[in-house]
Amino acid sequence: MQTRLIFDPVLSAEELRGFARTVAEIEWLLLILVLLYQVVLAPDEVTSAALAMAMFFFAAFVLSFHYANFYRKESHWKIVIETLVMILFITWVLLYTGGAASPLNDLYLLVIIVSALTLGTLATLLEMILITACYIWLGYPQRYDQVLSLQFGTTLLAEIAPMLLVAYVTTMLSTDIRRAYGHMKLLSETDELTGVLNMRAFTAVSDRLFRQAERYARPVSVLMIDSDSLKTVNDTLGHEAGNRLLKIAVECIQSQLRQTDLVARYGGDEFVVVLPETSCSGAAGVAERIRKGVESSPLATREKKVVTTVSIGVACYPNHGADLDTVMEKADQAMYASKANGKNRTSLFSA
Repeated sequence: MQTRLIFDPVLSAEELRGFARTVAEIEWLLLILVLLYQVVLAPDEVTSAALAMAMFFFAAFVLSFHYANFYRKESHWKIVIETLVMILFITWVLLYTGGAASPLNDLYLLVIIVSALTLGTLATLLEMILITACYIWLGYPQRYDQVLSLQFGTTLLAEIAPMLLVAYVTTMLSTDIRRAYGHMKLLSETDELTGVLNMRAFTAVSDRLFRQAERYARPVSVLMIDSDSLKTVNDTLGHEAGNRLLKIAVECIQSQLRQTDLVARYGGDEFVVVLPETSCSGAAGVAERIRKGVESSPLATREKKVVTTVSIGVACYPNHGADLDTVMEKADQAMYASKANGKNRTSLFSA
């Protein structure tokens, strides 16, 4: 079974690091609650010694996982291991503090909340089954012959209902929050009209891409694409037609790009494209195909079809600059050269 099917929602590395800190805080809270019980309510020395031993090993586990870099990479499996150890620790504590009737019974809720927030529905269900098995073992020793009876099942369901309710509500809330967060993230990273990257997101991704190109001495090309027709269309046909023109241009651009290429809206009618692992000649070929695609995709209006064109400038790393800003500037100059030479053409930067 694939990890993506087990863990839903799939968290990014940054989100996992944030949740890892939260899990560590919950684990320390768990230790503090058990310590308070030991100090205030422990009935005898045997119970106190058992709790002290459990807390010692659990604290050592938390320190090794979060502060000694024993498990360096944050992942869903790390959280799974931590929740399983939490279940083991809580079960041991309950065994010495009254079993299923222990005042610390609700500590299982901490595990359920962690799982629901970070691991998703299926993983939470599996851990809920494990917790229920532990609960049966703690609460009904020597009565396994009654497990399948209706009376036993009804009693057990009533006792674990709060945990089931917390698991369900937390999982649903987590899913809703993740969906809303994903929608907000999408809006913050894309241009609302065209759906391509905005410059904020483009800068972050392209900077990382250029650093990789510099490190491995690989070529990168930049295209600056400007619509020759937007102002005229806006003035004569209205802004709604101008918006459709931009969408047509984006479709023509994206149709010539690979999955590894980047495209962003640079300004009102200007777009920037980054082509990793692409030489100047290869980029010029892509630019020319985009230009021809736009020219052969007229804007349909009620009266007629309006032919639209674009002017494109091409610049390359390392030929025309040692960093992204310089290469983009040179591509922009080449684009203005295309405008000055009659529009509807592709120009490679030349000093």
